[in-house]
Amino acid sequence: MVSLTGLATYDRPACRAALETVLRPLGGLDFVQPGMTVGVKTNLVAGMKPDAAATTHPSLLAALTELLLERGARVIVGDSPGGLFTAPYVKGIYRAAGLREVEEAGAELNMNFSQKDAQNPDAWAAKTFTYTAWLDDCDAIIDFCKLKSHGMMGMSAAAKNMFGVIPGTMKPEYHFKYPELRTFGRMLVDLDEYFRPALSIVDGVVAMEGNGPTAGTPRPVGVLLASGSPHEADLVCARIIGIARQEVPTLEAALERGLIPETVEGLEIVGDPDAFTVPDFEKLVTKNDLLFRSVLPGRAGELMGGALHKLLGSKPAVSAGECVGCAKCRGVCPAHAIEMRAGVPHIDRKKCIHCFCCQEFCPKGAMKVARPLVSRLLTH
Repeated sequence: MVSLTGLATYDRPACRAALETVLRPLGGLDFVQPGMTVGVKTNLVAGMKPDAAATTHPSLLAALTELLLERGARVIVGDSPGGLFTAPYVKGIYRAAGLREVEEAGAELNMNFSQKDAQNPDAWAAKTFTYTAWLDDCDAIIDFCKLKSHGMMGMSAAAKNMFGVIPGTMKPEYHFKYPELRTFGRMLVDLDEYFRPALSIVDGVVAMEGNGPTAGTPRPVGVLLASGSPHEADLVCARIIGIARQEVPTLEAALERGLIPETVEGLEIVGDPDAFTVPDFEKLVTKNDLLFRSVLPGRAGELMGGALHKLLGSKPAVSAGECVGCAKCRGVCPAHAIEMRAGVPHIDRKKCIHCFCCQEFCPKGAMKVARPLVSRLLTH
């Protein structure tokens, strides 16, 4: 089941009322018992202020904290953003994202920066992985994400948010280990299924469109969603921002496991997704290998997929006029495909794995998702 309700402001009382409304059809917070520790896995992708629409809004997190505390729970809010998973670095992220409000509401901000290795034999891709150990301190996890466009995955919402369980500096390794979008999507679903959040809540009050997930444009959508399934929530989110299920690798990975139906019409929904649809939401459709490799079966499909990828596939490209030469892109590139020349990044296309880490973490938004002319003409 997916529940959704309107929310046009981040005023704290309005946030609380909307949370109570959206959670009611799902049984509210009845799974929370006195003495439980509830971990709220938020989205803190980078050190950005709440009004940038890159992170889960602190007023929603504070309102959820109040509701959990009233049920006798201990609340820990955390994430592992891109960068060092250390106290000095993450505390800076907490400050920038406005999480003092969340502390004042009674939550603890995670200060356990240890890591653990997991064995996941039922996984389709990530049979072993390293994760942030603070989650082991929690009796239940709530996945509280932000609705955004995403350079690599098309959309960032509930399923993608769980990539934050991977320690920040290890994230590029996972991009390199799972360079194809199909396998990267399967890996993300592996993480979702391993941690199985009790609830997934989506902050779509002000989403991010365009050059997401960090350098896009805030776009008021006015919706709050909740579900017991991150994948069902994401299927409705895709409907709202007008992106096809086939263009979101996590949704395709969830579909092949039978975790979602093919369309939202197969879901039980409380609320009307079409009332919140944004027809002109600016998306980043990458025309990825998820589509290319399915043209023909076997080797023929691989060959044709490779040719189509070169012809139609999106790639990261720098806007030289916006670049300040900080070399952040070079530092985060898992394939070591970027070198600086005269203060400007140059991408070795033979090495590039199209993970869009450079685009995601560029602090100035100078890295863009570039679509070839043929692709733009075909989808005009």
